[in-house]
Amino acid sequence: MAKVKLTKNELKKQKDSLKMFKRYLPTLMLKKQQLQGEVRLAEMRIRELHTERDILNESFRAWIGVFSETGHFTADVVRIVGLKKSTGNIAGVIIPVFEGADFSVAGYDLVRTPLWMDVAVDKMKQVLLLDLEAEIVEEQKKLLERELRVTTQRVNLFEKVKIPETQTNIKKIQVYLGDQQTAAVVRGKIAKGRLEKAEA
Repeated sequence: MAKVKLTKNELKKQKDSLKMFKRYLPTLMLKKQQLQGEVRLAEMRIRELHTERDILNESFRAWIGVFSETGHFTADVVRIVGLKKSTGNIAGVIIPVFEGADFSVAGYDLVRTPLWMDVAVDKMKQVLLLDLEAEIVEEQKKLLERELRVTTQRVNLFEKVKIPETQTNIKKIQVYLGDQQTAAVVRGKIAKGRLEKAEA
């Protein structure tokens, strides 16, 4: 804690600081609550996406034997060629927002390829979309958590350090100035008493 000057100017400065801290603290607390809510929403969305992906994977397992047919369905049949995302703003935090993806599907002969190929391609796209969205929401969550940590530190700094410290400084200065004023009054009375004795 820095040494505080015991003057009227310092008292005014400390009172102004206290007023500012008390004015900004509710805003910071509101931001903290909003960020906590957004982090919870992101966590819920990530769980939803993983659940949807698990359901799709289960439906894949139902016809996994079909995929064992050689030469039809390979890993490069569906490829991601572009990710569509924009940016959003939550409580002053710039976050990425998932808007979709573009895919390229390797050409295949509709006559020679089994009928399930179209369904498999669609399901593969759905799984990839879920994975991509989950990655973007994870990134959102990390950014929001980082800002939440900083905001929480600021709230704690104001609540537990700055406001009590400033209040202590104000009391200290007021006591000192009060003592000085009392001492001045006492000195004045002593001086007046001496003056009256000297005149008599």
